[in-house]
Amino acid sequence: MGVTIHSTSGYMRLDSWVMAYIIQLGTMEFCQRFVPFQVDPKGRWLDQMTQAARSATANIAEGSARHQTSRETEMKLIDVARASLNELAGDYIFWLSMNGQACWSRHDARYHDVRLMRLDSPRYDDDELIQHEAMLHAMNQKKRFDLWLKSDDGFVCANTLLVLCWRLIKMLDNQLASLLGQFKEEGGFTENMTQERLATIKEKAQATDNPRCPKCGAEMRRQMAKKGRNAGNEFWGCINYPNCNGTLPIVPGNMKQTMARQ
Repeated sequence: MGVTIHSTSGYMRLDSWVMAYIIQLGTMEFCQRFVPFQVDPKGRWLDQMTQAARSATANIAEGSARHQTSRETEMKLIDVARASLNELAGDYIFWLSMNGQACWSRHDARYHDVRLMRLDSPRYDDDELIQHEAMLHAMNQKKRFDLWLKSDDGFVCANTLLVLCWRLIKMLDNQLASLLGQFKEEGGFTENMTQERLATIKEKAQATDNPRCPKCGAEMRRQMAKKGRNAGNEFWGCINYPNCNGTLPIVPGNMKQTMARQ
């Protein structure tokens, strides 16, 4: 697989990012309406909930932006987003408990209505305007849940956001599984950069009269010893190193003598 670098705004096409954006907007509205000053006089609870919601959105964006250069970093950041959502879900559960309510059961029709509400697929035609179109898309998708999110009943709002957190956690579980599968099949950025470099080295070696490796028959390239008694001296090294450690000496000013030693 070759190495390519494209735009880092592709995360805006992800349903997981759109859902996180909906949760972040909904959490801000919820805290402003249902976490009053009397309950949270120093604003710590509001700050914790809104920051957890922001963390989910930001880490999905940052992780997905690293997709092309570090699959490992991408997976770590997606996992951070998942952990933030679990933290936020815990806050909603506590808010419900504090107010003497349990979360919706799986038999509650409202639970199923929120859980089964689908998101529209984004249709962004112009990458240069993707931020504008993505924001409009995310806000329009939020409106699909406003029947519950804008309810005057805080229990309905809290339960709705709790269900959305659970939905997004499941989406991120699937996203991580997919990323791991891609990593197993395609490798990461470092591995692919190494392959690109080796391919270039082989192409250059094939275009020259360099000698062939006495061990595996592959082309060889000029290298310089960095340590040992030959430090500073050039030699022929196999392009398949480290899988093959075949070498040949370079006789200064006499390429034909070197070639004759094969």
